[in-house]
Amino acid sequence: MIHIVIGTKAQLIKMAPIMAILQKKGVSYNFIYTSQHKEKMWALLDNFNLKKPDYILYQNKKDVTSIIQMGIWFFTCIIELWKNKSEIFKNDNKGIVLIHGDTFSTLLGAVMGKMVDLNVGHVESGLRSFNLFHPFPEEITRLLTFKLSNIYFCPGNWAIQNLKKEKGEKINLENNTLVDSVNLALSLSDRSQVVIPDKSFGIVSIHRYENIFKRENLNRCIQLIEIIANKHPLLFVLHLPTEKQLKKFEFYDRLINNPNIEMRPRYDYFDFIALLKNSNFLITDGGSNQEECSYMGHPCLLLRKATERQEGLAKNVVLSEYDENKVLLFVNNLSDYRYPAQMPNISPSTILVEQCVSYQ
Repeated sequence: MIHIVIGTKAQLIKMAPIMAILQKKGVSYNFIYTSQHKEKMWALLDNFNLKKPDYILYQNKKDVTSIIQMGIWFFTCIIELWKNKSEIFKNDNKGIVLIHGDTFSTLLGAVMGKMVDLNVGHVESGLRSFNLFHPFPEEITRLLTFKLSNIYFCPGNWAIQNLKKEKGEKINLENNTLVDSVNLALSLSDRSQVVIPDKSFGIVSIHRYENIFKRENLNRCIQLIEIIANKHPLLFVLHLPTEKQLKKFEFYDRLINNPNIEMRPRYDYFDFIALLKNSNFLITDGGSNQEECSYMGHPCLLLRKATERQEGLAKNVVLSEYDENKVLLFVNNLSDYRYPAQMPNISPSTILVEQCVSYQ
């Protein structure tokens, strides 16, 4: 049987095409939800016409955002598995546990797969920044997940090369499964009801631990965003942890009172892609956003020191390294960073499903 462990919105967006293909083919799968994220998860399932989870490990009402909450959540999930592993994994003894990416739910899913002695298949495997602290803790999470996995679904040859020391089976998907989600979202973007400004604008979306959980790091990001806002109106799309930290460090009012920055709530995936399509550029620290912009040929500025992804670099994606000169070069020359869309013809999700059906 195919078991899919998901806990965050980013994971669901990238695994949704796989789940949709399985449903279309009539291939049963076991959807295990860890509840790391709660906000927008049900809306995303509806977006992609996916079934609800078969098993929910953690019955929380809100997103798991703090380190203390994360510890409680992780060990509660492990205890739940230990008590009910036969029910959770449906007494399967030869299937595959699919996990995705670099979150704590990724690591949790890998541990769960090992606890029930099933194959662990890591989707989006082999990505590396080669810097343990950028991104933190994602780079460490990936390294641990590599050791717990035995099937690696890689989004290209570069990712496969990064796994030379790992003994498991490496499968080249050619691209990230996210491209299938972007394709679908763009095809439906005209149906979106999201409010589009009647003037040119950029989008801000930041949420990573290294950017928001220390006051000085968050202030550094805000200062760069304010510099950009002096030149271009911005829509600041708020992730819940980011909003929480902005208020904690008393930066929220500073942004609210900036006439060139409009605060927007977090959108479901299809609405966000519609908004992104109509924007001039994106400022982000998200790896998925980097990939989305690379496929769309959309100007993208990364507020990061390092990235584990290659998509768009030296073309439409600029790694800022928090350097004001690099930021200004980007915002003053946006047209130089707009490229034709780069949508692959091959569906990586289809390749993955074909590989996984043998575990049914």
